[in-house]
Amino acid sequence: MIRPAPASSALLLPRRRFLTGAAAFGLIGASAARAELQITLSGADFKPMPIAIAEFAGDAQGAGIAGVITNNLTRSGIFSPLDKAKHPEKPGFDAAPNFALWQSAGVQGLVTGRVTREGGKFRAEFRLWDIGAGQQAVGQQYATEQGAWRRVGHLISDAVYSKVTGEKGFFDTRIVFVSESGPKDKRVKRLAIMDQDGANYKVLSTGDMMALTPRFSPSSQEVTYMSFSDGAEPRVYLVDIQGGKREAVGNFPGMSFSPRFSPDGNSIIMSLQQGSNANIYAMDLNSQNMRRLTNTAAIDTGPSYAPDGSRIAFESDRGGGQQIYIMDANGGGQKRISFGDGRYGTPVWSPKGDYIAFTKQRGGQFAIGIMKPDGSGERILTEGFHNEGPTWAPNGRYLMYFSDQGGGPKLTMVDISGRVKVPVPTPGYASDPAWSPLLGETR
Repeated sequence: MIRPAPASSALLLPRRRFLTGAAAFGLIGASAARAELQITLSGADFKPMPIAIAEFAGDAQGAGIAGVITNNLTRSGIFSPLDKAKHPEKPGFDAAPNFALWQSAGVQGLVTGRVTREGGKFRAEFRLWDIGAGQQAVGQQYATEQGAWRRVGHLISDAVYSKVTGEKGFFDTRIVFVSESGPKDKRVKRLAIMDQDGANYKVLSTGDMMALTPRFSPSSQEVTYMSFSDGAEPRVYLVDIQGGKREAVGNFPGMSFSPRFSPDGNSIIMSLQQGSNANIYAMDLNSQNMRRLTNTAAIDTGPSYAPDGSRIAFESDRGGGQQIYIMDANGGGQKRISFGDGRYGTPVWSPKGDYIAFTKQRGGQFAIGIMKPDGSGERILTEGFHNEGPTWAPNGRYLMYFSDQGGGPKLTMVDISGRVKVPVPTPGYASDPAWSPLLGETR
């Protein structure tokens, strides 16, 4: 467990602009000013913020922490870390840096840190300096076990990201996905988990049963997914990430698939196929009571709750082709929201509630896109031979998906403008990713 120590006093910085163009932003200290700040990551004028991450003083583990921070901020597409060879000085931790030197090096923010051992634990401290204002923007300390140094790097990355952008961070998270191995016609699909940057990879299932469509609980260390073996009907399972305990969610006639948690984590919504049609049901995890939400002769599947739990997005072919619909959480008010050219599927509501991500198929191409909950503002983020399975970062500003450009599926992260697109490292082939909430927000 990582325990934040008392925060260093942070000076409030005046509202100021670091970048020119549509994506200008700065280090904002006052919450009111931060709330006013709107970040636009698209546009030709966008320039990532020049920042420097200095070597952390003290214990040798500090180099690893600084490396994690550098990698995270680079991958976000918002920051451009200065090469260490171009650092004008090696700043200490207890004194302010030479602001003139760093300003001449072209950076606008500087991260300094220190790591000290305390018995079997260590303490990590960091400061973010506003070079232009010549003062500290934020500082924090973390006390933890020695083996958790990577997570400290993610927490510091989130603190820097949040201070600069005014948005929630997304680095202290994990990805659960389907790890694939073997030849294409005999793929073994195991449930696996890793940090969002690809570290700490761990397999959660043996591979004797195929794992598909894993989804995180928003409130606990649990994952729901679909699994089946040859000759058996698919079943929805719950697995405890830490203890490894696995259990089937009910025993229903027909196939159950596309499971996803409600925002409070107390129920699961899924699709049950009985005969040639499939309908959407919600199941209370405590009472095991089932509630039917759709009742059509079509295939209704892929349900996803709005973050406040009031509405559900899903896909259906009730109109003759695969399209996206929304309905109230009790099943009422069902209406279609996708009307573009092509077929729409796998809708996923953003944690901020402002967008619904989807997969779109047209002309032999698979696209990942977003639209507003009323169906307006459709934006295609990436398109190719095979892109599928979008999942949201907890801050609602990045998506992860899998694509197969030949050879096998791989994971990619993209921002909501489509400007930032970076591969996500995995040991082998990977599909069906699901992004966890921030680890500090689960029990």
